[in-house]
Amino acid sequence: MANCCPVQWSFENFLLRGWDFIVDLAEQRLLKPLEQVQLWLSKAETMITEAEELVSNAPQQMNNLCLGGCASKSCLSSYKFGKNVAKMLQQIDDHKSKGAFEKVADNQSAASVVVRPVEQPVALESTIQKVWSCIVETDVGIIGLYGLGGVGKTTLLTKLNNKFSTTQNDFKVIWALVSKDYDVGKIQDRIGGNLGFSDDSWKEKSVDQKATDIYGVLHNKKFVVLLDDLWERVALNQVGIPIPSQENGSKLIFTTRSLEVCGEMGARKKIKVECLELEKAWELFQDKVGYETLNSHPDIQNLAKQVAERCGGLPLALITIGRAMACKTTLGEWKYAIEMLKRCALPKMENEVFPLLKFSYDNLPNATMKCCLLYCCLHPEDYCIPKNRLVEYWFCEGLLNEFDRISDAQMQGDDIINSLLNACLLENGDELGEDCVKMHDVIRDMALWITHELKATENDFFVKAGAQLFEEPDVKIWESVKRMSVMENKLEVLNETPKCPNLRTLFLSQNELKVINDGFFQFIPHLIVLDLSKNPELQTLPKGISQLISLECLDLSYTGMEELPIELKSLTKLKMLDLNYMENLKRIPQHLISSFSKLQIFRMLLLENGDYPDEDNVLSGGHEKLIEELKEWKSCGVYSCANYTSRFHTLSSVTIIGCNKLRDVTWLILAPNLRNLELYLCLKMEEILSEGKLGEVASVIGSPYPKPFLKLETLYLQFLPKLKSIYWDALPFPCLKLIRINLCGELKKLPFNSDSAKGNLLSIEGSKDWWATVEWKNEATRDVFLPSFKSVYG
Repeated sequence: MANCCPVQWSFENFLLRGWDFIVDLAEQRLLKPLEQVQLWLSKAETMITEAEELVSNAPQQMNNLCLGGCASKSCLSSYKFGKNVAKMLQQIDDHKSKGAFEKVADNQSAASVVVRPVEQPVALESTIQKVWSCIVETDVGIIGLYGLGGVGKTTLLTKLNNKFSTTQNDFKVIWALVSKDYDVGKIQDRIGGNLGFSDDSWKEKSVDQKATDIYGVLHNKKFVVLLDDLWERVALNQVGIPIPSQENGSKLIFTTRSLEVCGEMGARKKIKVECLELEKAWELFQDKVGYETLNSHPDIQNLAKQVAERCGGLPLALITIGRAMACKTTLGEWKYAIEMLKRCALPKMENEVFPLLKFSYDNLPNATMKCCLLYCCLHPEDYCIPKNRLVEYWFCEGLLNEFDRISDAQMQGDDIINSLLNACLLENGDELGEDCVKMHDVIRDMALWITHELKATENDFFVKAGAQLFEEPDVKIWESVKRMSVMENKLEVLNETPKCPNLRTLFLSQNELKVINDGFFQFIPHLIVLDLSKNPELQTLPKGISQLISLECLDLSYTGMEELPIELKSLTKLKMLDLNYMENLKRIPQHLISSFSKLQIFRMLLLENGDYPDEDNVLSGGHEKLIEELKEWKSCGVYSCANYTSRFHTLSSVTIIGCNKLRDVTWLILAPNLRNLELYLCLKMEEILSEGKLGEVASVIGSPYPKPFLKLETLYLQFLPKLKSIYWDALPFPCLKLIRINLCGELKKLPFNSDSAKGNLLSIEGSKDWWATVEWKNEATRDVFLPSFKSVYG
């Protein structure tokens, strides 16, 4: 019976050999045992069980031994036990000899697509199809999906992921969540999980080691990597993802809130995920509220539509509010919800929607950009905000602190607007051909919520824009605010005398104002921006306006005023004055306009309303006195300042209408930063810049006059029947984008040569008849500008 010990030794050795296999397999990531190895291990497991039973009977057999273990009391039993032991030893030896494999495992093949759970999407079919068409394009390797937070980008990406499981393809599909403040190692762990790198020892490797492993698997595969929620560029090589290319046929698709991230990631296709249209938004909202609730009262459906409209087509808001209202079956509950939405105070929005959207606000690179965004919420819902006007308000408010001149600050302002557009916090808009931006309703609500959250700081706002107010709000409510908007209401009279030491911006436009109390402006010493525009029944300004000694921006356009009060002379810091479309304006005191020594933006569109005989009125004599005063205003800089452009240097836009005695505007040579020039209905104008008068300018300033129109972007010339020349020679026009010419029959030559406006996407708009009469410097010039023409007047 001595053989029972060898059985135990061989059994232990056998166990160790099997354990070695197990350890080896565990250490070899992504390895799957070969079928013959699995069969060997399976048979070995059976033999181990039998051997364990045999060894467990050994003590009983030992007790049956006698004569020092050399003779047995039960010979037959001992004989059988010994025979079994010998047989087991032979089986173990035989099976061990069969376990010498040259190769024990193959690469583990993970599932090509892991189907992810997703709610039934609404109105994403067309976008899915658009992305899918990009996937099948061989020259599109990287695709960026961008859009507002909560618009459905993750849902879209999930649907794309699952579509790979139902569509015949040879892609290995990998999903990884990135998120804000991403960690490369965590992204690698998520990708590794898709590839089978799931053990703890792999997760403990360095970023470089993981990148090598991931790259080692992917570089020979045709893959699709889906990265969700990017906030900044992800370095693919650092993660270990091979760059998708036409050669490897792989794809990278990612979601982000920022168009800039799409650019930084090298996206060949950038697809914006839009909010839902009204019908689809209502469909989603109905689904979340439920049929039972919507039909619990005949009037609830109409109220529910109002709630859905307040969500602005944003799926996150529709779903969140829809679920919250699913059990609200009384009219009072629905009316209360509408009121709370108007106040941006509905708990579900505050707790679930706004914080998510606020990530985009928090991710803005600096405080200036954040302040500029919040400034936009002073306007009503769905309001088209002119970009130029917005930048001018920012400039006057001091938000654009990099530059002292509006012509320079406009660049910073344009950059901020573009960044906010790229972050999907503003949207492009267009109203009557004016370049505008809009705030999505829910983004505006979020901005108002932020201003409320920051109430204790300097960002204190009071906004009742478009609130159907008939009376001015209680003064005590807004005495401490910094920015206030009650534009687009029904206010007729401002009777109070508010004490607002912190107020810097006040929007009163688009009301029905008739009277402003003389003391209204008495205690608002730091007011900088005052917008009174589009109050057609406002005929006079209170004398107390002279108290606004800090005012830098005054907008009186589209008001019904007949004269400007001399008290405006106290506004010595004024940088912007808008007198556009003041159809009743008959009198501007002489030397009032020229007294604004810091004025940088001056607008005045006047129709010919007749002559007003008054020596002290610059509007008498058909507006020529006004033009002369503007020249005087400029010439003050010529004579008293070393820099001859000291005053007109910042002039960026000039519009002149109906000046019938005006023959030229040569004085514009002194405005080197002019970007927009519009001339209408000047019946005697023959030249824009006169060669003879330019010589006079040179003699006055004591040096050659500068090259004109170096920053000009748009030139509108309409109904100038005697105009023959813009400039007598070719000009470079490095910034020119648009020329619009109509009813200028004598204008036969344009100041172009083949190098003019080079590199610009210039558009020349006019009638076909006029275009046919244009005389070119040479054939080369004609060939350059023929493609630029667009017929707009028949």
